[in-house]
Amino acid sequence: MQVLIARPVVGQDEVAAVSEVLLSGMLAQGEKVAGFEQKFAAYCGAAHAVAVNNGTAALHAALLAAGIGPGDEVIVPSFSFIATATAVSMCGAQPVFADVDEQTFNIRPDQVRDRITPKTKAVVGVHLFGQPFDVDPVLEICEAHNLPLIEDAAQAHGALYHGVKAGNLGKFGCFSFYATKNMITGEGGMVTTNDKPSADKLRLIINHGQSEKYLHTILGYNYRMTDIAAAIGIVQLKKLDKFNQRRRKNAEYYASNLTAKGIVRPKVAENVQHVYHQYVIQVTKDFPLSRSALMDHLKAKGIGSAVHYPIPIHRQPLYAPVADPDPCPVATRLSGTALSLPVHPSLDTKDLAYVCDVINRVS
Repeated sequence: MQVLIARPVVGQDEVAAVSEVLLSGMLAQGEKVAGFEQKFAAYCGAAHAVAVNNGTAALHAALLAAGIGPGDEVIVPSFSFIATATAVSMCGAQPVFADVDEQTFNIRPDQVRDRITPKTKAVVGVHLFGQPFDVDPVLEICEAHNLPLIEDAAQAHGALYHGVKAGNLGKFGCFSFYATKNMITGEGGMVTTNDKPSADKLRLIINHGQSEKYLHTILGYNYRMTDIAAAIGIVQLKKLDKFNQRRRKNAEYYASNLTAKGIVRPKVAENVQHVYHQYVIQVTKDFPLSRSALMDHLKAKGIGSAVHYPIPIHRQPLYAPVADPDPCPVATRLSGTALSLPVHPSLDTKDLAYVCDVINRVS
């Protein structure tokens, strides 16, 4: 039996949408991109959405639109994908690493407060693995210090915080549509905002700083989305709620049936709707196998698994050395215990039961 760790869910609707674009002759920055932006903004409840070519570009463009540059500091969580920090570095600024909550894996408000200096110019919070971070206290800190809050929502399409969609909680929301995300375009991204001047600046940034054809008013980049990607995105957006509902049902099955001692199931915070981009357990010392041994065991049984993330960002060679004592000890511990299990919408009950049985039998 084979149970993949991730699998893009695409069908004939996506094939037809791509074929329509190819036959139209308008492959880039056409009606599909504009339509996708409008539909995605409406889905998130935001006033504006600007499509880009990947999630890293979304973060970089949002930071630039927020005015981040050399000499600035931006607070980011240490337990995340590297792009959360490298997008700051790409602006010439310095990422300042905050530790995360042991149960939700998300940035801790007290850590944000403790790391603010006169050089701090923004805060990036990550809705990690599909669960929104605790936005209100972080936003309160940001407002007290006049700092923009940027949501890294690359893994949280459709997630809710107190009933509000991810991407409509801070100054900017940044999404990725990479091939394993909750909705995909293959590669692609989006920045949402409720501020029109910021949206206008984003459009300059992603299109060579061009205010009109061949008139370049600021330094910009080629971060444009293709109509091919946008066409896929429009179809996927229609399916997103159904995909997320299936992910939640799969997570509920794990929560009820994964009972092995030494396995810590993910905790869902109050007043949020988790969309389970990843279902991340912790393999503790009470489990009979080490994490790596469990991964080998699962692989031998045909079950995919993955480690997100084996090295916290503050200990990556790019940002080493780190101070002692460890400034983000929880992130470091989680990097040694976290293990992602299959949770994608293509799984059926038989797949989930098999995964649970294989893990439970170890103990």
